[in-house]
Amino acid sequence: MTHAKNGLIGFRPTRRQLMAGIGAGGLALATQGRAFAAGSENVLKIGFVSPRTGALSGFGQTDGYVLDLVRKALANGLAVGDKTYEVQILDVDTQSDPSRASQLAKSLINSDKVDLILAVSTPETINPVADAAEAAGVPCLSTVMPWEAWYFGRGAKPGAPSPFKWTYHFGFGVGEFHRTYVSQWNLLETNKKVGVLYPNDADGNAVRANLAPLLEKDGFTIIDPGAYEDGTTDYSAQIALFKKEKVEIFNSFPIPPDFAAFWRQAAQQGLRKQLKICQVAKTGLFPDGIEALGSLGFNIASAAYWHKTFPYTSSLTGVTGIELADGYEAATGKQWTQQLGATLALFDAGAAAVKASGTPTDKAALAKAIATLNTTTIGGKVDFTSGPVPNVSPGPIIGTQWVKAPSGSKFKLDYVVTENVTDPNVPVGAKLLPLNG
Repeated sequence: MTHAKNGLIGFRPTRRQLMAGIGAGGLALATQGRAFAAGSENVLKIGFVSPRTGALSGFGQTDGYVLDLVRKALANGLAVGDKTYEVQILDVDTQSDPSRASQLAKSLINSDKVDLILAVSTPETINPVADAAEAAGVPCLSTVMPWEAWYFGRGAKPGAPSPFKWTYHFGFGVGEFHRTYVSQWNLLETNKKVGVLYPNDADGNAVRANLAPLLEKDGFTIIDPGAYEDGTTDYSAQIALFKKEKVEIFNSFPIPPDFAAFWRQAAQQGLRKQLKICQVAKTGLFPDGIEALGSLGFNIASAAYWHKTFPYTSSLTGVTGIELADGYEAATGKQWTQQLGATLALFDAGAAAVKASGTPTDKAALAKAIATLNTTTIGGKVDFTSGPVPNVSPGPIIGTQWVKAPSGSKFKLDYVVTENVTDPNVPVGAKLLPLNG
């Protein structure tokens, strides 16, 4: 396991200082020779767990850039009350493997003695990390997966007290998907028949149990051929059913390789031309995955847990959404992705909790600070005082669409906001286009 350990602490550089000198590969911090006034007891260790390689690597593609920003913002330490803490961020790659995620979390806890774990992106990453942290009594904060799959998927029961004392999660849930999908799908005239392809995993099972019934109450007919296993390569039976039922809306929560296989088969077997809306989540979030589909990727509808037009500023680094996206593109030559804001929001929230704790190396104090956290990040509000269940702060998911970029753009695709029912502060930038429009 490779750790990146850098001293981090409370001056806030200007935005120009922050954005300058940040390359795609990493950032050399000017901390050598800096003597911290604080003693060794004023060192705070934060573990950061994400999937940077493997099937879920799209979620981790921007992590290096965000970590550079965070480390530079904290290079002189983090002031908590009358003390200044040196912060060490230990970042690890799960390689998209849940078993490895659990092992890494246990290593961070037992070997590195971290004070806080931040985990990001999908149940395959977050749930095993959260379980390890809960068992060990280490505070853990996470984002980017449906909160139901995090809360109920880890053993909590509806209506019962929360079984979790140390683990907390913020971000979208089934309720936000429901509101967004109804808002999005009503933008076009359809027969309201929805073909769904939900996998037999934490996301798929949570969505099937909670989202599908809500959509039916809103007048949509759900055509569900049943759960499929991740890694399925032949979707002929599902496609035949969707064609027979004349579905005009398609919705799925697949991992990227599975959607690519399905979508190519849907085009070959005549389903794609029948559809008016293709709405995908979990995959279809990042430009490279859509670009890989060629012309089949145009007009796929998506949903954004962050967009560069979100009107919020990072409380930790001071950068805006536009500055974050533009800085990433300038540094890497790659198109911005929504994960930039989500990962930075996790550090915004984590830093806010550390400051609120008073004594961040006291795990109980830090967990209590997270439980009562009410702050604004670059992704919007994080508020654990009024969640739908304990340990959860809900967040927006915004209707979006991948469209062909205008001539002169250096990228092939443009990612536009088409509706904003879960956060009206986010500006709508374009009309939803029919899939075959």
